[in-house]
Amino acid sequence: MNKNKKDRNQTVAYFSMEIGIDNNLHTYSGGLGVLAGDTLRAAADLNVPLVGLTLIHRQGYLRQKLSADGWQTEEPDPWEIEQFLQAESPRISVIIEGRQVQVRAWRYDVRGIRGFEVPVYFLDTNLPENTEFDRGLTDFLYGGDEHYRLCQEIILGVGGVRMLRALGYEHLKIFHLNEGHSALLILELLDEEARRNLREAIADSDKETVRNKCVFTTHTPVPAGHDQFPIDLVKKVLGDRNDFFALDGVLYEGRILNMTGLALNFSRYVNGVARKHGEISRLMYAGYEIESITNGVHAATWVSEPFRELFDRYMPIWRQDNFSLRYALSIPKMEIWLAHLRAKRKLLAYVREKTGVALDENTLTIGFARRATAYKRANLLFSDIDRLRKISQESGALQIIYAGKAHPRDIPGKELIKQIFQAKMKLAGDIEVIYLENYDLHLGALMTAGVDLWLNTPQPPLEASGTSGMKACLNGVPNLSVLDGWWVEGHLEGLTGWAIEENTSNQKDEVKPGEAEVIYEKLETKIIPIYYKRKSQFIDIMAHCIAINGSFFNTQRMMQEYVLNAYFTD
Repeated sequence: MNKNKKDRNQTVAYFSMEIGIDNNLHTYSGGLGVLAGDTLRAAADLNVPLVGLTLIHRQGYLRQKLSADGWQTEEPDPWEIEQFLQAESPRISVIIEGRQVQVRAWRYDVRGIRGFEVPVYFLDTNLPENTEFDRGLTDFLYGGDEHYRLCQEIILGVGGVRMLRALGYEHLKIFHLNEGHSALLILELLDEEARRNLREAIADSDKETVRNKCVFTTHTPVPAGHDQFPIDLVKKVLGDRNDFFALDGVLYEGRILNMTGLALNFSRYVNGVARKHGEISRLMYAGYEIESITNGVHAATWVSEPFRELFDRYMPIWRQDNFSLRYALSIPKMEIWLAHLRAKRKLLAYVREKTGVALDENTLTIGFARRATAYKRANLLFSDIDRLRKISQESGALQIIYAGKAHPRDIPGKELIKQIFQAKMKLAGDIEVIYLENYDLHLGALMTAGVDLWLNTPQPPLEASGTSGMKACLNGVPNLSVLDGWWVEGHLEGLTGWAIEENTSNQKDEVKPGEAEVIYEKLETKIIPIYYKRKSQFIDIMAHCIAINGSFFNTQRMMQEYVLNAYFTD
């Protein structure tokens, strides 16, 4: 048993409502959870004394079913917990609506490249002593109504701290809130301070002590990403905790528990997830000191097998030192192209297996895989079907692969998928358009490595960071993206990809013909000619994607920034 497991000497606790650490563990929905998994992997690689906390999500997020016309329906997505996690013996309880809800934990160890392990605990209320409703509180990720969500957030925040104490983690100094869902851990830390000072109630003097323990990462400017609950519901579920509610910074206007606001007011370090997102967050939350640590992805996880073999030959320490990927410029161009072709063939084989469609490996393949929601604007490419068809016929053939799930209650997101299917039918015989079901870690890895061009079209400034394009870069796949999120930092025109220049209109979620025109112009005059007629130049761009962006936009660099700027600052 490793020393870091045996002695419980971890000093940082990382809380996240979702964590995507293994495709067999259905405990994530998208980018937030996948980033959390990559963060934990990087911590293990760098021997950071960190422990992770989340919920078990026995029924997963959702299993997507798409009808012939593209309408999404959902099913539960259960998984075999006992096969992958180890049950822990301690039990703790939290009070919900006056009831004692019993909680247990399951452990998964994330092993780093040097053997160091970061334990991750999954909280579970499916115990016989709980009521039927309480047993289901850790079943669904982002399921149910606001009452269900608040109950979950009590379990994650309050229950998470109590479970760590029960498991013997007595040296924790930092509690990292990965988005606001876990903000009620602040309540438990305040209660601990009161008990330590032999008081039954929280006092204002406890606030600064707790604040010095908390780090908060905010991930989105989109309102739906910031949970808030009316005080009547909070008092019903949490109890009449007037000592807590009376503290400055807990309630908004005395009637709303805003989890983002709570985290902002009780954290000594707050950061956005890209430089531009930091700027947007400072505008959104005027008066708060908000830094920025740009997201990254875990290189050893997202580099495809053909490129792993290539990197092992030419940059053998790339796993231990991601910055060594800058030497990708020295790899012979033909070897880069052959590695890419292997990754592309693997993706096309998957497409054929799932859809029966045989795509052409010699055709420029565009990939788009994001959560299906309005501001991601997956339909921007199809603003002018005739223009897109003409480009494919006259400039060079195109084929397009889509993937992404809509939240069950996101009707506009579901309609967006239908619009992709409608475009697919209109382009039949001219441009092959594929929409793959059940976007997950496995499919994400196949797509980001196997397409030739990664398309990203969010409505600025709503893209906090985005990480799928980073994964593409690690595999030599250039981006064609709106200048928002991480791409503001990663974009070098014609060298790491191409920009879709921002339209200055303030109207949100609108498909703007001007931006679509930029896509068509760059496909027609730059990307397609380079891909088909100047292959050496295209491969040179691929190499720069790896050397410039792959070497920087990784969680190894990101975790080092958290260690230096947020965790261990004394």
